[in-house]
Amino acid sequence: MIPQEIIRRKRDGKVLAGEEIAAFIAALTSEEISEGQAAAFAMAVFFRGMSRDETVALTLAMRDSGTVLNWDGLGRPVADKHSTGGVGDNVSLMLAPIVAACGLAVPMISGRGLGHTGGTLDKLQSIPGYNVMPDETLFRKVVDEVGCAIIGQTSDLAPADRRLYGIRDVTATVESVPLITASILSKKLAAGLGSLVLDVKVGNGAFMESADEAETLARSLVEVANGAGVKTAALITDMNQPLADAAGNALEIVNCLDFLAGLKAGTRLETVVLAEAAEMLVQAGVASDPGQAEETARMALASGEAMERFARMVHALGGPADFCERPDVYLQRAPVRLRVPAPRDGYLAACETRALGLAVVELGGGRKRAADPIDHRVGINELLPLGSQVSEGEPIAMVHAASREDAERIAGDIARFYTVSDVPPAATPVILKRIGC
Repeated sequence: MIPQEIIRRKRDGKVLAGEEIAAFIAALTSEEISEGQAAAFAMAVFFRGMSRDETVALTLAMRDSGTVLNWDGLGRPVADKHSTGGVGDNVSLMLAPIVAACGLAVPMISGRGLGHTGGTLDKLQSIPGYNVMPDETLFRKVVDEVGCAIIGQTSDLAPADRRLYGIRDVTATVESVPLITASILSKKLAAGLGSLVLDVKVGNGAFMESADEAETLARSLVEVANGAGVKTAALITDMNQPLADAAGNALEIVNCLDFLAGLKAGTRLETVVLAEAAEMLVQAGVASDPGQAEETARMALASGEAMERFARMVHALGGPADFCERPDVYLQRAPVRLRVPAPRDGYLAACETRALGLAVVELGGGRKRAADPIDHRVGINELLPLGSQVSEGEPIAMVHAASREDAERIAGDIARFYTVSDVPPAATPVILKRIGC
């Protein structure tokens, strides 16, 4: 295998054979390929694209660059979900215990915050003692005994992705759909899944802001994952407002507990969680149709079984045994809280969702640099949904900050992020489209 020949062929628009791609990725993993060659390959793919078969080959090569987990003998279908990220998107926290209570095994490999979007691992690390990087033995034990475990990517899972992503990040090739597809799926497939549900966000708080971009990515992910042997479907969901009514790490954990306690019924968040639960249960063969699957998920919530699974997962991974009963004892609270008043009478018609996510970063709840520490206490909650009728001065959100100065500055910003109209906005569904197998 001569790396520069593979780069040249892709640069010239040729279709690469699976063997060529596998050899290139193997050499990338063993560091036989220079960063310059990897960057040139990424740029060639960025401009020339890849066919479905090429992207499948790239995904499988990256998956096979490290450990691929095997769950034979577990006795339950193994499933997972992935979201492309948004503001107030804490779906994974509730979804994993819900479907575990319905009979699935969910070995969920999650990530940290990226840009304006929150990270599931950062949220879970609000819980004292929660170990997001357990060894494989503990990970397997928790999945077997509890039914779900949400952890971070270990160094053994898809190491080629880690190296290639770092190069893409500094060479302006992150946005390539084939490279995004292979990056997302190689990590998920390395977890040994039988089925997968994808949540592709679209809107002013998503990485994909246009419907066409979101659908292109969703179709690529679904086609490649199915081509790699994992039954997969995608939901395209609206991210023109925060999904939950909270954004910020500890605040989203509180929101999760409220959801599992049945306090978020009728919300956009509930719609997405139950729709994704239904997709997972149908794909895994646990339910025969989406209606039955959603009812099964609702029963897991109403019975308290989903809350119990979350509590057991937290304790099994090092958190307090009574965390769900006494979260106020364990979750740190920001010293300053400040309400954000509506600027005038009317209806909340629009919001700058990405700016809300960046406000959480400004408060210290996200990272400006990879090495930055996270302040798990800070964020925004009590966010009113779009369409809400408000009076001037009525609170539309609550800022949780480390200082009065921060709270006042961010509260002023948030008030400007919202558009207040004299007429209610048209209702927008939260689930926009399903891309099937």
